[in-house]
Amino acid sequence: MTESKKDKYIQKLKNKYILAVYNETTFIEVFKLRLSRLNVFVTIGITSIVLIALTTLIIAYTPLREYIPGYPDSNMRISMINNAAKLDSLEHALNQYEQFTGVLHQIVNGKVPESHSTEMDTTVKYNNIEFTRSIEDSLLRKQIEDEDQFNLSITDDSEKPVKFSQLHFFAPIQGSVTRKFDPLANHYGTDIVTGGNKIVSATLSGTVVMANWTLATGYVIQIQHDNNLISIYKHNAELLKEVGSHVEAGESIAIVGNSGELTTGPHLHFEIWHNGNPVNPEKYILF
Repeated sequence: MTESKKDKYIQKLKNKYILAVYNETTFIEVFKLRLSRLNVFVTIGITSIVLIALTTLIIAYTPLREYIPGYPDSNMRISMINNAAKLDSLEHALNQYEQFTGVLHQIVNGKVPESHSTEMDTTVKYNNIEFTRSIEDSLLRKQIEDEDQFNLSITDDSEKPVKFSQLHFFAPIQGSVTRKFDPLANHYGTDIVTGGNKIVSATLSGTVVMANWTLATGYVIQIQHDNNLISIYKHNAELLKEVGSHVEAGESIAIVGNSGELTTGPHLHFEIWHNGNPVNPEKYILF
């Protein structure tokens, strides 16, 4: 394309046109708009980009994505996880069956299965084996013996009922209670709403026995306390402790979030269980 043709093409894009709307009966001008080819192309391009971005955001971050054909909804994802677990169990059972039939086939043919061989290895001598204690083993034994020497808690503590009034429960978080403890509705805890990125604290001292992610409740952390008490913290954005970690009352264990399918906004679902029974947290904790 020559320079003159290129200038004419650019000038053609910049030429102004008037779009006018007239009343058919009175021929009075109702609306007038000055346009150019370049303005029309730019407007259509920007509008298309905005529509594509909005559609992508709606599909990615709203429940409307479940109505798209081929996109799995929550029930389908649960079914996929259950099918994967069943497939793993079926594969394990199939391997056991194959091992059983293989051993049975050897027995029918008069052979001794390798896994049930009665031959004894005579090359190993067991008479001169000596067991020695390491320094670490001796120190550990002494430490346990010293701790148990004056430990009288093994007598009747398990038979004494727990007096919750004598326990000091640390509030895991401060906020507004949006849903109360209601075992009749299968709601065994308390929902507390607070600001974002707030720290979740342990209500009592104990050991973390679960720190995992579940489809329904998101990031969950569970702590085992003394007197057969368990506290559970659900829908977290991030977990700060691992399984086996010892935590003190008031120590940071997680960050408030909105994870899991069974949630409608950022909040903490907090539960207390004693001897396998749910306890109303609001009776002992002021949120």
